[in-house]
Amino acid sequence: MEDSYAFVPIRQAIVSEDVQNLKTFFINEFNQDPEFYVRVPGRVNIIGEHIDYCGYPVLPMAIQKNILLAVASTENGILQLKNTQNNYKPFKCSIDSFKIERPEGKGPEWHNYFLCGVRGALEEIQRNGGCKLKGLMVAISGNIPPASGLSSSSALVSAACLATMHANGQPLQKQLLATISATSERHIGTQGGGMDQAIAFLARQGCAQYIEWDPLRATSVSLPPQTLFLIANSLTEANKAAKSDFNQRVVECRLGCRLLAKMVGREDWKDIQQFSHLQNILGYSLSEMETLTEEYLSQEIYMRSELLSVFQVDSQEFEECLLTPNTRLSESFRLRQRTLHVLQEAGRVTKFRQAAQVGDIEKMGELMKASHESLCHQYECSHQNLNDLVAAVGRAGASGRLTGAGWGGCIVALCDSIDQCDNAMRELKKYFAQRPEAEDRNFDDLVFITNSQRGAEVYLNDCN
Repeated sequence: MEDSYAFVPIRQAIVSEDVQNLKTFFINEFNQDPEFYVRVPGRVNIIGEHIDYCGYPVLPMAIQKNILLAVASTENGILQLKNTQNNYKPFKCSIDSFKIERPEGKGPEWHNYFLCGVRGALEEIQRNGGCKLKGLMVAISGNIPPASGLSSSSALVSAACLATMHANGQPLQKQLLATISATSERHIGTQGGGMDQAIAFLARQGCAQYIEWDPLRATSVSLPPQTLFLIANSLTEANKAAKSDFNQRVVECRLGCRLLAKMVGREDWKDIQQFSHLQNILGYSLSEMETLTEEYLSQEIYMRSELLSVFQVDSQEFEECLLTPNTRLSESFRLRQRTLHVLQEAGRVTKFRQAAQVGDIEKMGELMKASHESLCHQYECSHQNLNDLVAAVGRAGASGRLTGAGWGGCIVALCDSIDQCDNAMRELKKYFAQRPEAEDRNFDDLVFITNSQRGAEVYLNDCN
């Protein structure tokens, strides 16, 4: 366990082109200098998809692309947001009185993600006795592609939380900030597990992070030095808050876990929502949990009526206690497939970490390929464009898998050398040359090599 109680570093601003451009924008919009900057990186999950909300460890790393804020506090109690990208409209509200919109059938407006982070910070401030809240003037820029599976929304939530806490003189403890940000993002409606926010704050340059839960902790995992990670955008956007697909998987995992708990005689089955919790209670290994699943979750599909009977609950209790607002109309559930993916993926994370420690790149690649196959067929969250990208890099010998929630977004590919990476890039260029929607896009924006970066930081404006 590393950096368990370290504070987010407060340091002088790096004089970079991005900072200078954002500073100029801030001055033009607000007619004064910013007081500080916040940088929060995007992330790529190398392996361990859809298991954080089931309580199992994951293995992400922070990437170069980030969200950047320029901030000044005020005494007027007003939050003002201005985005450098014209397609994101300015927003203004009271700092302590606002509503987070969750529209049906489409993604929330961008500012609602920022409001989630502010709400989380304000709730934490209130728990600590409260204080007179500062208003905030905020200019925002970023180069994380939206809805790409690289955590643009979570980075914005985390940046908002960090900025609000810092402006109001609150302690900046990494684990606490990650927990606040993860919890507050649920105001937007998605039931994520906390991986995105954890890596945003706990990332360290030069290594991936093995992130565990309850308590939250991160252990650095050094990757073989010759490995390169390639990210390719499918050009298919996937917004977790816009549809019910993501929450449907969360619900299916919770139902699968509770059904297993009930079948083995646990009277407290309603309180057991995570497979890791049930595994710890039973004292089982992952393989024993798989055997339990094969025995008790034998059906391909479970209908709502069957689950009402098994759980001995009525429709109202089922919807209110076991589902989420955007899954209440669901009639069928694939519990067996989701459960098997989670348990097997948890095993792949452990094996990948072990393989990385001994430099077994071939094994790492095999595990990434197996992860993608499971996400395609057992979790059913891939997309044909993602599968095509995985096939393209595979023709160069690289090992690819979808990263993030799925249904679009990006893939991450493991390359064992610069030559293999170059070959994968050539295959991807051929692929995108056949995609009409990529015709006017810069290839370097669609495909890029990444290495692990440090986590979120606050930069003071002293050197500007």
